[in-house]
Amino acid sequence: MNAFDQYRSHVSRVTELLKLSPQESKVLLEPDRVIEKKLSVTVGGVAVELPAYRVQFSNARGPYKGGIRFHSAADLDEVKSLAAMMAIKCAVVDIPLGGGKGGVTFNPKLASKEEIHGVSRAFVRSMHEHLGPDTDVPAPDVYTNGEIMGVMLDEYEKIIGKSAPATFTGKPISLGGLPGRDTATAMGGVFTLEAYLKEKQMNPKGLRVAIHGFGNAGATIASLLHERGYKIVGIADSKGAVMSEKGLNPNVFIHIKSQRQSVQDVYCKGSVCDESKLRVDGVTLGEPNAVLVMDADILVPAALDGVLTKEVAEGVKAKVVLELANGPTTAEGDVELEKRSIPVIPDVLANAGGVTVSYFEWMQGKTGRAMKRDEVNDLLKEYMHEAWGNVSRIATEHGVPYRVAAFVLGADRILQARRDRGTL
Repeated sequence: MNAFDQYRSHVSRVTELLKLSPQESKVLLEPDRVIEKKLSVTVGGVAVELPAYRVQFSNARGPYKGGIRFHSAADLDEVKSLAAMMAIKCAVVDIPLGGGKGGVTFNPKLASKEEIHGVSRAFVRSMHEHLGPDTDVPAPDVYTNGEIMGVMLDEYEKIIGKSAPATFTGKPISLGGLPGRDTATAMGGVFTLEAYLKEKQMNPKGLRVAIHGFGNAGATIASLLHERGYKIVGIADSKGAVMSEKGLNPNVFIHIKSQRQSVQDVYCKGSVCDESKLRVDGVTLGEPNAVLVMDADILVPAALDGVLTKEVAEGVKAKVVLELANGPTTAEGDVELEKRSIPVIPDVLANAGGVTVSYFEWMQGKTGRAMKRDEVNDLLKEYMHEAWGNVSRIATEHGVPYRVAAFVLGADRILQARRDRGTL
């Protein structure tokens, strides 16, 4: 299945459970608008035209909301599926925003800082008439960040001739960004996990956690869980895995990653590893995917989509999967985990902390009322705990996995908004 086919399969289960009409299903499957452009820019010192996309999937519940990614594999199918998932995600956590997503097909690693800024400004020039604080509010995504949002905001404000800080979220603090946005995705995952464990009457202290992916979200959740008494027994980046039943201090690996090295470089220089240090720490090294099937209580896929295939799911030993990445479990993997009674806390809930805090930032931009980090985190906790309670209730009522329950919740809220508008 491609990305949108996976989304369609989730909608199919919702359609059966809620007995939706063809018209209602269509609302969940067809975007409001697909915008395609060509950006004339310079990359690697060469003038090129780059495909650029913005998919505005649904604004039934509020302005379109979703990130902009710069990636060589970004295409319309991927962007459309992510826009659809954003609409569901915003509805699951009950924030008044819709779903959108953007992308530019290029590899920023092959471009200079000035060229990346040039692509950012070209994207805004080509899309500005479709953006705005009450229309469509972009944010960072793969290979974009607060710096890029600042550049995009600058270009947008030059075009419209006035200040409009609520048009972009994930901005630098100096431009109206929000304290707590940098840790929001991971923090939201922590709060959701806490709510799940409390419901199951499980003591989090000492629970063993394996984390696949050690970028910003993966490293941050590792640190947050470690601080709270969980035992981090496995971490992996794109180069390899480090595993230890004794437990790992994630801050050691965060430091090594800050020096642009791999997590295995704590123990190895090239192909030469410190066997004595490995023995003392009880560490085993492996391929990145070894973390996915290691013995642990909690598995956190935090990097790539599609890593939990049927074959991998057959070997998962964790008692629960917390999806911090977008789409880490394939449809076939979902079926296998469900068959093996391994619950999955789905991405549309587990990683919704990012967009929830983006909503707080959007409100700050519209009202001018500044928020402090503690206030942001306290409010985020309320939203994530309430969302978990609703998803868990629906799962119990319908006897379905949490992913299906989350989609039922999100889809029902989107459809209700359309009914209330008189457009359905």
